[in-house]
Amino acid sequence: MAFSSHGLTHRSTVTGRRGMIASGHPLASLAGVRILLEGGNAIDAAIATAAALNVVEPYMSGIGGVGYMHIYSARDKERKICDYVGLTPADTDLAMYDSLAQQDRGPLSPLVPGACGGWLEALSRYGSMEPADVFAPAIEYAEGGFALTVKNAMFFAGSANDLRRFPSSASTYLIDGASPEPGQVLIQDDLAETFRTVAAEGAEAFYRGPIADVMAAYMADTGGLLNKKDLANFEPVWLDPAEVAYRGHRIYAPAPPCQAVQYMETLALLEGFDIGGMGHNTADTLHTFIEAAKLACIDRIHYAAIDNPPTAGLLSPEYATKRRQEISPTAAAVHMGDTYRDERQDGEVGPGDPQQWMKTECTTHFDTIDAEGNAVACTQSLGSGFGSAMVVPGTGIALNNFMRWFDRVANSPNAIGPSKKNEMCVSPAQVWDDDGLRLLIGTPGSYGILQTTPQMIMNVIDHKMNVQAAIEGARCKATGDRKVDAESRIPAEVLAELERRGHQINDLGDWSAGVGGGQGIMIDPDSGAFMGGADPRRDGYAIGC
Repeated sequence: MAFSSHGLTHRSTVTGRRGMIASGHPLASLAGVRILLEGGNAIDAAIATAAALNVVEPYMSGIGGVGYMHIYSARDKERKICDYVGLTPADTDLAMYDSLAQQDRGPLSPLVPGACGGWLEALSRYGSMEPADVFAPAIEYAEGGFALTVKNAMFFAGSANDLRRFPSSASTYLIDGASPEPGQVLIQDDLAETFRTVAAEGAEAFYRGPIADVMAAYMADTGGLLNKKDLANFEPVWLDPAEVAYRGHRIYAPAPPCQAVQYMETLALLEGFDIGGMGHNTADTLHTFIEAAKLACIDRIHYAAIDNPPTAGLLSPEYATKRRQEISPTAAAVHMGDTYRDERQDGEVGPGDPQQWMKTECTTHFDTIDAEGNAVACTQSLGSGFGSAMVVPGTGIALNNFMRWFDRVANSPNAIGPSKKNEMCVSPAQVWDDDGLRLLIGTPGSYGILQTTPQMIMNVIDHKMNVQAAIEGARCKATGDRKVDAESRIPAEVLAELERRGHQINDLGDWSAGVGGGQGIMIDPDSGAFMGGADPRRDGYAIGC
């Protein structure tokens, strides 16, 4: 991949040859590099990074959350995805949910936490170190404490009132009842002990042993649905990734019900346009991207969560050719937004019919890679900040709130229901060409993941940016109707032209975490060296060795 003047960046691009970690916090990246330097591989480093992120970004992800770990094994020459997205509790019923508030916070909001099982399963299948070794950095951070960054403190402050609703949460994350300030040190002894137990006794302790007992009892005491049977029934699942062609590359990501199918379809639609020739963040490029994203979004809403989704049809060149004809070069279309609703507006884009193109059906992000070529792209999350805002007493485990990502509309394919997999937004990508792996990339950002990810990929492939520049590039996001969130680093004349085409621009300021916090690693096709990038919109940090 050639570089151009777009190599100039706000931050330097990090390089390395032995390995690279790019994650949402410098201490988590350091934990992963430590494992590489101790002789571990990229999968060992990924688990160390994931556990460390639980400590230093406890509002983003953790052992009580869910995710997808997208692994390439150099030993086995295979790409596999460890799916550790838990199901809804078996006793879940749509009638129990009267408002979004019940989905968003509190005892009705968690799915079965899958991260513990997923981490240990990935380590067992592809790792080379013992659990005690890979959990050691996180245990040290939790017991010794870590000093909060400015952005740490902002995220803590944003959820402080919700944390105060639950005594165990307040005692875990607040200091003397107040949201911690930058530079203050947070100690999480209970979480350290949970990590130590899991490292010694395995997933059995978490899902069927003493930790499960405590989780189930807490849920019962607070009116939650999650019980011991739900926990005992959890198993991570190994999946083959879906794939789509884009300008001589193959983009691999988790298949539905993962929502990655939206950005994969977006790229399939954009394949028919000269995005590089249009120029980076020009009105033509952004308009075309926004309109393609709308079509892919409505298809995702209608198809990703159904049984036997038509993935091959949605990503087929023939379907993209037909669907592409609906993109007007001069006028913004109306679209539903990110979630299902029964009502339709005049002129609103509708779903296509991918069935006729079917052939054989074939929110933190981090990346790790080692000198042997093992690689991991992982996106995992608690959902909202601190998830359900509930910490299981005596464990340090913050439970997720991914019930929020279901619909309360009965007709929706993604409606709340029992023992159900949700339409999951976390969607880590690997980008390959004929000669090998070229890019690991992903981002947090809820539904925005599905528009931020393709923009970063376009920046690399179409606009020849290095990974740091690709991550830093100003972004936009279609949010519903004709509304578009846009960072103001996009030139004013471009935004004005988009408005002339009917887009309604909401100014996000120069740098907005509302359009994600991407991390990525590029692999040089000639030297094999690694180049890491991390997003200044959050605390992202890449470290090479």
